[in-house]
Amino acid sequence: MAKTKTAFYCQNCGTQYAKWQGQCSSCKEWNTIVEEVVQKEEKKPWKEESSGKTAKVRPLKIKDIDSSGEKRIRTGNAEFDRVLGGGLVPGSMTLLGGEPGIGKSTLLLQIALQLPLSTLYVSGEESQKQIKMRADRIFADSENCLVLTETKTQQIFKQISAVQPDIVVIDSIQTLQTEYVESSAGSISQIRECTSEFIKFAKETGVPVILIGHITKEGHIAGPKILEHMVDTVLQFEGDRNYVYRILRALKNRFGSTAELGIYEMIGSGLREVSNPSEILLSKSEEELSGTAIASTLEGMRPLMIEIQALVSTAVYGTPQRSCTGFNSKRLNMLLAVLEKRAGFRLGAKDVFLNITGGINVDDPAIDLAVVAAVLSSNEDTPIPRDICFAGEVGLAGEIRPVQRIDQRISESEKLGFSTIIISKQSKVSLNKPGINIRKVSRIEDVVHYLFE
Repeated sequence: MAKTKTAFYCQNCGTQYAKWQGQCSSCKEWNTIVEEVVQKEEKKPWKEESSGKTAKVRPLKIKDIDSSGEKRIRTGNAEFDRVLGGGLVPGSMTLLGGEPGIGKSTLLLQIALQLPLSTLYVSGEESQKQIKMRADRIFADSENCLVLTETKTQQIFKQISAVQPDIVVIDSIQTLQTEYVESSAGSISQIRECTSEFIKFAKETGVPVILIGHITKEGHIAGPKILEHMVDTVLQFEGDRNYVYRILRALKNRFGSTAELGIYEMIGSGLREVSNPSEILLSKSEEELSGTAIASTLEGMRPLMIEIQALVSTAVYGTPQRSCTGFNSKRLNMLLAVLEKRAGFRLGAKDVFLNITGGINVDDPAIDLAVVAAVLSSNEDTPIPRDICFAGEVGLAGEIRPVQRIDQRISESEKLGFSTIIISKQSKVSLNKPGINIRKVSRIEDVVHYLFE
């Protein structure tokens, strides 16, 4: 065995140093550099019981490489498959992060129970009885899901070689330890080494591996940033524990889009897939109220109808307040300046509060028109009819600009029962005789005249 040596790592970014120093020169954080013992030992392949023979890899001409895509593995969870881009890719590494108690383990255990393939669920945080209690609560009985409680990677690989699973789930990567690094579980070197071992296993065998990762108080996945570079897909499971809805996003995806969105509802029997998100983003109130407007937006390929709520009132503390939930506050300030300059509304001495219902964040510029309409509706104390929706971007000159995929937005509005949609005059609509009235406007003054005069 070679001599044991120590190294210094930044706990924030993973940069290695030869000696301790107060500030990390890479990420500029203070007091994040710690000493870790690194055991320099010759590494064996991930499968120690095998004959030790590794596949010989040789370079290929790019024209000789088979480009026909491998069939994806459908998990049976439509929202999870949508965010992944159609299912799990054989040999891929997926990292799922999220706050404590948000439902990461519940989601992956539910998927493991639904899969028709052999799945090994490895837990370093819970006992087998605890996992069984959760499985009973989900009301799912599976003959294909195997549960292993182990934290040593070498023991995990022995069990993998014995049972030959089709999919491996690790809960969580911060609890694992490898014998080749003599530091505590969750340290920078342990996370990096354990992840690299599972990546080598996944690429050599074609078995997809899903890792659960803890996050820091800033909301980033714990461990070195290189962890997110190493894996193929990084998923973020987010939401408020005070609400029942959870949102699954792809922060990185080598095999699909990062713009897709999956929505779940947390119920007593697990996570329910929400196939029609507009049901949670639109209020069921039949009474028309001022300060609300419906916007047609897109998340990836999925159209969503969301409700914008605005409250405009006289500033009682002298300095007007501008507060946003789910919307960019700087963009709200820009839209208010456009309203004051182009439409003549004096909002500089008034408080403006804006909220997007459902607890989601939207950065689609197509909701600008709905934001403006909601603010004007609250300012005039005049409700907008519930059967009118909006899809348009507002420019600094007060012009209404066209947005992408307008046909898809119109079709979704028609399907949900809206009678009128207000869009830009420059939008090119290719739908033949849609069952919804399309109102085209060119300037913000046209919207004011149509809604409030």
